[in-house]
Amino acid sequence: MIQQSFIKRRQSRQIMVGNVPIGGDAPISVQSMTNTDTHDIDATVAQIKSLEAVGADIVRVSVPTMDAAECFGKIRKQVSVPLISDIHFDHRIALRVAELGVDCLRINPGNIGSKEKTRAVISTCKDRGIPIRIGVNAGSLGKDLLRKYKEPNAAAMVESALRNIEMLLAEDFTEFKLSMKSSDVFMAIEAYRAIAPQIEQPLHLGITEAGGLRSGTVKSSAGLGLLLMEGLGDTIRISLAADPVEEIKVGFDLLKSLRLRSKGINLVACPSCSRQNFDVISTVNELERRIEDIIEPLDVAIIGCIVNGPGEARQAEIGLTGASPNSLIYSDGAPHHKVANDKLLDELEAMVRRKVAEKQIAASNILARQS
Repeated sequence: MIQQSFIKRRQSRQIMVGNVPIGGDAPISVQSMTNTDTHDIDATVAQIKSLEAVGADIVRVSVPTMDAAECFGKIRKQVSVPLISDIHFDHRIALRVAELGVDCLRINPGNIGSKEKTRAVISTCKDRGIPIRIGVNAGSLGKDLLRKYKEPNAAAMVESALRNIEMLLAEDFTEFKLSMKSSDVFMAIEAYRAIAPQIEQPLHLGITEAGGLRSGTVKSSAGLGLLLMEGLGDTIRISLAADPVEEIKVGFDLLKSLRLRSKGINLVACPSCSRQNFDVISTVNELERRIEDIIEPLDVAIIGCIVNGPGEARQAEIGLTGASPNSLIYSDGAPHHKVANDKLLDELEAMVRRKVAEKQIAASNILARQS
């Protein structure tokens, strides 16, 4: 069964991105960013909906031009997930998407224009209840900071962050969150650690430009996993050169592994060895493909032999211990029935879907009684 995490999270001020709370005691949210051309409304809407389908809490959309802002307004009307607009250099774009229903602005106050233009954006956000994400990136630090520090480093990132934060606080604006991203794992970790005690606002974690699906997952897990274990982080994005849907899946897998959040199937599987009584690898991969649409939490253990099988199966809601010619399936920690090894996949998928349906019905009954 899924256990409680023992990680003590940093206490931060809670803000709202649409209907999603960020910070405080809210669950750590998982977000991604579209990589379609924002002018292609249909493609962008389709991608946002595919991200919603795998559990994305928030989706970010780049809005580089005023034309893209008008497209964003049409996109906003067709999806329900909270949307963040990514905006640089032109404060008019920020003002326009604010009118069109954006849930959060991702900006660098230092590059949005003059102080007057920055104040106009902050004032609009304050009036409309729109939070801001300050995005500090090691790859786009100000020229003066690069002259001072000679090269991108954590100290330069922290100074950049504090400058941007000062602009917001000068306007009595506190509804913001902060990211301190670098493609260098150690630099990002150092920057987040340094800024965390200096502000009360939520932290958006990410290792930017982490790489492809495999290498980016490893790099992000190493960096974000360490920060999360230290209690830092209120929302995360796994930045991969891959389908954005994979970013959401990896994000939830990371949170599940640290017992910080449970969404979707928590699949425990052995790496297989000569003791296996069925093809563990192909079974696990195919089962994972079949049930990837499920976002309800469920522990499933698939072990190829009786060495570790019974122990793992007893801790899962659905478990499988390999034997020959039939394997033993467990339900809620107890032996349930045997199934022929050539029918494992269909039986496991059916049991998972039945168990999910039972949990949904039970949850609905509880809500009905409470109301």
